Amino acid sequence: MASTVEGGDTALLPEFPRGPLDAYRARASFSWKELALFTEGEDMLRFKKTIFSALENDPLFARSPGADLSLEKYRELNFLRCKRIFEYDFLSVEDMFKSPLKVPALIQCLGMYDSSLAAKYLLHSLVFGSAVYSSGSERHLTYIQKIFRMEIFGCFALTELSHGSNTKAIRTTAHYDPATEEFIIHSPDFEAAKFWVGNMGKTATHAVVFAKLCVPGDQCHGLHPFIVQIRDPKTLLPMPGVMVGDIGKKLGQNGLDNGFAMFHKVRVPRQSLLNRMGDVTPEGTYVSPFKAELGREIHALASASKPLASWTTQQGIQECREACGGHGYLAMNRLGVLRDDNDPNCTYEGDNNILLQQTSNYLLGLLAHQVQDGACFRSPLKSVDFLDAYPGILDQKFEVSSVADCLDSAVALAAYKWLVCYLLRETYQKLNQEKRSGSSDFEARNNCQVSHGRPLALAFVELTVVQRFHEHVHQPCVPPSLRAVLGRLSALYALWSLSRHTALLYRGGYFSGEQAGEVLESAVLALCSQLKDDAVALVDVIAPPDFVLDSPIGRADGELYKNLWGAVLQESKVLERASWWPEFSVNKPVIGSLKSKL
Repeated sequence: MASTVEGGDTALLPEFPRGPLDAYRARASFSWKELALFTEGEDMLRFKKTIFSALENDPLFARSPGADLSLEKYRELNFLRCKRIFEYDFLSVEDMFKSPLKVPALIQCLGMYDSSLAAKYLLHSLVFGSAVYSSGSERHLTYIQKIFRMEIFGCFALTELSHGSNTKAIRTTAHYDPATEEFIIHSPDFEAAKFWVGNMGKTATHAVVFAKLCVPGDQCHGLHPFIVQIRDPKTLLPMPGVMVGDIGKKLGQNGLDNGFAMFHKVRVPRQSLLNRMGDVTPEGTYVSPFKAELGREIHALASASKPLASWTTQQGIQECREACGGHGYLAMNRLGVLRDDNDPNCTYEGDNNILLQQTSNYLLGLLAHQVQDGACFRSPLKSVDFLDAYPGILDQKFEVSSVADCLDSAVALAAYKWLVCYLLRETYQKLNQEKRSGSSDFEARNNCQVSHGRPLALAFVELTVVQRFHEHVHQPCVPPSLRAVLGRLSALYALWSLSRHTALLYRGGYFSGEQAGEVLESAVLALCSQLKDDAVALVDVIAPPDFVLDSPIGRADGELYKNLWGAVLQESKVLERASWWPEFSVNKPVIGSLKSKL
């Protein structure tokens, strides 16, 4: 690693163009190239560079200053680009299993270029494809080949017009007919239409449709996924019994065709059921599924991670937009595009607040099991193991008295463990209080979610992030030259996140007196000051090429005013007079001509 950095591998990590940012880069306490190699690894950096270089050198991906495509043209271009990604075959199916971390890396690279492109590729290859692979069985393997040859194009149809996050209320049905060994997929009315489904609007030929599985005798077994053909791949015309269309323009990601579908007694073979977790025999007998403990923990972590990531991104983009003043509001600088394209992350694949309830329910279930049966807190990934000591943790207090002693993520880590224990206890007590007052389990959980369960879930996932970051920074493999900057970054994230829970820390008694809050605030400011000279270099580690970022004020040379001025002058018809100029110069208004005579 050292030789690569010192030798200046310009092909892999080229120097940035000279400009005003040179002075700031010179102040960094570390080598941005060394940190990039440490965090990503040479193989991953080369993988990303291959993708970025292909996009930059392909005319199909050329940026067009001043271009304002119609919705139809944008979607056509996005589909052509998605098809081109398959032609490049950056990541084969075999590679996905050999190097699974390259899967999110590919989506990240495509998303930096255009989130609509990333979404279109992701929904077909990974969401639709993964649903078929992970929820299906050997009888569905032929679909995998067709997916990655783009012989079919897929989508994931769970949400309905009137029900999204409330999956228990999904109304699409799949009744099994043993006489023909077929399922009958049906939408009872327009409110049960599948809605907001990415790729369904114009391009999908097949959908993984979630429907209530019912067998003879009116026995229903909840939601199950089915592969349903919705269009003919040769003509893209709807299949019999399927009404499918596009829902129209959105606030962002308009290169992605979100659509709707209604099913009128559409018959599909019994084998269309993705049967990894549950199946129906030819005679109509349902085979019960199972759920692993690892799956529950991963679900709890994922359910809280998505809200944390999407809300943090949303707040970060808005902060950047405002920090750039009026220039941040200019469309060509793309902060508005980033904000609008990120916005649906807060609601799709589950509303954030509903997802957080999944996490709090998981934690409450563990505590109930411990109280009732004396069970230990254990999980495969060990994210909850610390709760075994929760009575002792709750006795702890914040004892740091100086800012210097607070500049370590270990301080925040201890505080977070106390906070999760405190919120878990309070939420459990509140839930039982609601039930004793006569509320049903559903009502009781809803009544305590906003003030108790929501902060519990967020604190739990923030603790997990802080814990992982802290452990990673203190691993022996971290180069001494990077340990200081990573340690400060870890501490800053931990303390900044913790500062949003100050009121709870005081309410529960972990903080007392003015000094605790003041030390926390001062520590955050001190770490910001210590990291100020490293800020540009830290961005350099993760920044995409200028071509991908496509923002005049965000280019690596730092010449924001020069770049912005040049970009403005390249806009279409920027120096031409308006086509409607006679409305001012010739057709003057007759003042008062429309005034009422009454």
